Amino acid sequence: MLFKTLSAAVFGIDAYLVEVEVDITAGKPNFMTVGLPDAAVRESSERIRAAINNCGLQFPWQNITVNLAPADVKKEGSGFDLPIALGILGTTGALTKSELRDIVFLGELSLDGSLRPIKGALSIATMARQKGIRKLVLPRENAAEAAVVQDVQVFGLRSLPEALDLINETREFKLTHVNTGQMLAQAGQYSVDFRDVKGQLHAKRAIEVATAGGHNILMIGPPGAGKTMLAKRIPTILPSLTFDEAIQTTKIHSVAGVLESGAGLLGVRPFRSPHHTISDAGLIGGGVMPRPGEVSLAHNGVLFLDELPEFQRNVLEVLRQPLEDGMVTIARAAMTLTFPARFMLAAAMNPCPCGFFNDPSRECACTPPMIQRYVSKISGPLLDRIDIHIDMPAVRFQELRQDAGGESSDAIRARVIAARDRQLERYQGEKIYCNSQMSSRQIRKYCNISPDCERMLESAMNRLGLSARAHDRILKVARTIADLNGSENVNNEQLSEAIQYRSLDRSYWT
Repeated sequence: MLFKTLSAAVFGIDAYLVEVEVDITAGKPNFMTVGLPDAAVRESSERIRAAINNCGLQFPWQNITVNLAPADVKKEGSGFDLPIALGILGTTGALTKSELRDIVFLGELSLDGSLRPIKGALSIATMARQKGIRKLVLPRENAAEAAVVQDVQVFGLRSLPEALDLINETREFKLTHVNTGQMLAQAGQYSVDFRDVKGQLHAKRAIEVATAGGHNILMIGPPGAGKTMLAKRIPTILPSLTFDEAIQTTKIHSVAGVLESGAGLLGVRPFRSPHHTISDAGLIGGGVMPRPGEVSLAHNGVLFLDELPEFQRNVLEVLRQPLEDGMVTIARAAMTLTFPARFMLAAAMNPCPCGFFNDPSRECACTPPMIQRYVSKISGPLLDRIDIHIDMPAVRFQELRQDAGGESSDAIRARVIAARDRQLERYQGEKIYCNSQMSSRQIRKYCNISPDCERMLESAMNRLGLSARAHDRILKVARTIADLNGSENVNNEQLSEAIQYRSLDRSYWT
């Protein structure tokens, strides 16, 4: 007897429909799964057999063949347990329907028949709506995430017997409903604030400029200067996630399996801080079935690389494509996947191996060649993609003991949002949304400077030894500073502030 159910699988961050066909024939007891299943899918036979028996249901001791179509795409994960189990029970007459073609089923089965959460629920719900399938049955922990998609009836269940009751209509089950606006408002709360940071006014200003224009930033200072503390507070002054951004970000985290159980939408911008021992596949993504890496998990948020020169050089070099294109393309023999990776890079490093170069209170034990080798671990092409470099001295005792804190994140964010709004209005029709994305042509169009500013920029390039790559970066940053000040054109003061933010060109990178 043949019975068909529907399920789904994730490819990249998008989902595709999988038809589960279960056929039972007389003969020697056997359980075979075909359709390019991976190890987790093949092992489902033992989980399904135990779950059906432990729920007091009858498992047929016959020849069972399960086909997962389309058969030419590799299937992975444990989310097919529930649809396969229902297909087996359908062949035994335990279900009142002859086939289930209007509902998508997902869920991993425990040995006692309870359902465990799966990955990619939001992507699957989106696919179901596009295919015109209006019902989705999955574990309760994934229900809020899937219910974000409108026009899809989401049922969050706890066990296999509940799925039988739902199909046979022996019990009534409530649909899962969520208020996306309320969900974003509740989730969009940060536990840290810029008010907590004492001193470092210059660094705070540089971070405000960086967030206003979407610029990448590198902080250079001794241990304990507050580099990590400031970096963790960058998301608090970025504009709030839009609904579309929240959907896309949640998809990535769901597919990667890092979304919290029971969570719906991500309401805060991601902040990812991988350890410097990370591999290039961990940073950029990869695997036999490629998964998103840290750069994709930081999409629409911040990627923070602490102790930047300690990362492997080949790991840092793979950052070039996502920094330039806002996406990552991973090619394998059988497939090519593209993951979004539009993030703001924040990096931190010591000025030398010991960390105390130019520190007035501590003596540096490093020789100039040691310092040069240390700084040179960051390649020129990567440095070329970092617009702002700032020196952060150690915080003085008097600043640490101040009772009054600085500006709050809310106050800084208001200025950042106002500057971003000016950029959105300026770049209508340009396919960019912030100053850091300007091309050379757009720089010439939108960063016109006066003759006085021309002379100042030429003097800075010559006297301070700034590299040629710093030219466009300075103009982009100056444009952002002008937007923060509400200026239509870039003036001398704004240009001089932008020139300050090239410390590696001036002090170290020579």
